Amino acid sequence: MIPKKAFVVKGTGVHKDKLASFELALRDGGIEKFNLVTVSSILPPNCDVVPQEEGLADLKPGQIVYCVMAKNQTDEPRRQIAAAIGNAVPVNRKDYGYISEHHSFGEDERTAGVYAEDLAATMLATTLGVEFDADSAWEEREQVYKASGHIFDTTHYCQCAQGDENGLWTTVVVAMVFVI
Repeated sequence: MIPKKAFVVKGTGVHKDKLASFELALRDGGIEKFNLVTVSSILPPNCDVVPQEEGLADLKPGQIVYCVMAKNQTDEPRRQIAAAIGNAVPVNRKDYGYISEHHSFGEDERTAGVYAEDLAATMLATTLGVEFDADSAWEEREQVYKASGHIFDTTHYCQCAQGDENGLWTTVVVAMVFVI
């Protein structure tokens, strides 16, 4: 079972019950009708990241679907939450890439997203033997990674929200969903 396609969804849900809040976030992302199985962080070789509509068209309600998911939840009024996925794709599509998950409090969309992207790129760079200064800023390492000729692209997807002002559960999810 090696996926040939993947797509990204994002969603937010608010409800008095924690589980229902999660369900509403999945609905917002369009993946509530699947039996989701979370997996670790490998982007399979030759796997194309396609638009959400294209990926969803290949799935059926009730299907067991694998995904890498970032999720965060709070019932604290106005608490900032974020869930982010980072993606790093190698130049050689026969190699595998990396997908990272990041869940944080108090970070805005850019901060959480860049962190996830950095994490995925760093994991890929270390497996490809790219030499870099781990203490340098992301922007510097990003240039080193891409100049190495081994990393084709990096990106991130992030969903942020503030906790409901009345203390209802607020959930954010981002998922890279695989199509097998």
